[in-house]
Amino acid sequence: MKKLMKGNEAIAEAAIQAGCKFFFGYPSTPQNEIPEYMSRRLPEVGGCFLQAESEVAAINMVYGAGGAGARVMTSSSSPGISLKQEGISYLTGAEVPCVIVNIMRGGPGLGGIQPAQSDYYQATRGGGHGDYRTCVLAPASVQEAVDLTQTAFDIADRYRNPVMILGDGMIGQMMEPVDMDKPYRPAVDLADKTWAADGHEPTPGRPRSLINSLYIDPKVLERHCQRLEGKYKKITENECRWQEELLENAEVVVVAYGTTSRIVRSAIRKCREEGYRVGMLRPITLWPFPSDAIRKTLRTAQQYLVVEMSAGQMVDDVRLAVEGQRPVHFYGRMGGMVPTVNEIVEEIKKLAVPYQKTLADLALENTIDEKLQSVTEAVDHILQRTRQKLQATGAAGKATKDA
Repeated sequence: MKKLMKGNEAIAEAAIQAGCKFFFGYPSTPQNEIPEYMSRRLPEVGGCFLQAESEVAAINMVYGAGGAGARVMTSSSSPGISLKQEGISYLTGAEVPCVIVNIMRGGPGLGGIQPAQSDYYQATRGGGHGDYRTCVLAPASVQEAVDLTQTAFDIADRYRNPVMILGDGMIGQMMEPVDMDKPYRPAVDLADKTWAADGHEPTPGRPRSLINSLYIDPKVLERHCQRLEGKYKKITENECRWQEELLENAEVVVVAYGTTSRIVRSAIRKCREEGYRVGMLRPITLWPFPSDAIRKTLRTAQQYLVVEMSAGQMVDDVRLAVEGQRPVHFYGRMGGMVPTVNEIVEEIKKLAVPYQKTLADLALENTIDEKLQSVTEAVDHILQRTRQKLQATGAAGKATKDA
């Protein structure tokens, strides 16, 4: 049975149902309902909520709980996630799984508390120091935020790597019907956490558990980094997700993610009604980015339009995917401003014209008409000859009878 829930609260409940028992965080609008909800619910399920003294402290507490093998989550909004970046790099280097939620707001600096998508670079490029990646999931609805939060815990455990849920302020604050009754079942391929520092009894094969990201010998560190790169390759091969809409014959392909994609969906449907061949590709994983899926649209696409609530960040990944084979245009709003359906429709119309019959279409129609005319004339001729034969046969029969 569905019930009405605010996005932040739905994310928190989804995490608990996925087995999250620890949450460490610090208030930051517009994600405050997540720690507020966790503070009430986690004690009810035998978990632990702790409001840290800072975002820096919170992410290091995540390191501790994750290193002990627990499912753990933290959340914040834009500036708070910036403060967590050193810890996220440590978590990735030590291969400690966890889930990090960023409900984005406008920036830079303290900016505002309205929705934005200007943390794309930070999320998809590994916002901290060193070569590392985190899988980034971008929900477009509250129900999808629920589903992807639970998926995030599985991905984190599968690859021993932090996973980020990247939503804008609208995802966190909007209320929508969600189905929370479907029982969560962890993925069947998840291995036991034999690596965790969980107070185990020493054995010859496992005398101790060491959670560490420090490698003094550069050769050893290089081998470690190469192994991590191999893991990121597997994530790219196995975890890439996207959604396609009206792409079959789209000459203009609009690329958007998160709640912006919902506005784009209304815009492309309106343009379709007016005769424009336009479709949308929505990345669900921002990293790994669905580059191959975008390249497949080159078959029909003549123009690309990227719509973001930023100065233009994902547009770089679209341009890399297209590899210069088509023009890639950008439209964005910043500082908490949200693009409207009409604004996007106008941008689409700048790039496309309503579908009209080409000379080739008209020539084909003329050829078909000519062939139909020839067939009609041939049929008429056959019918006329048939009537003449029948009349002749009838007259001969009558003459015989009279004789």
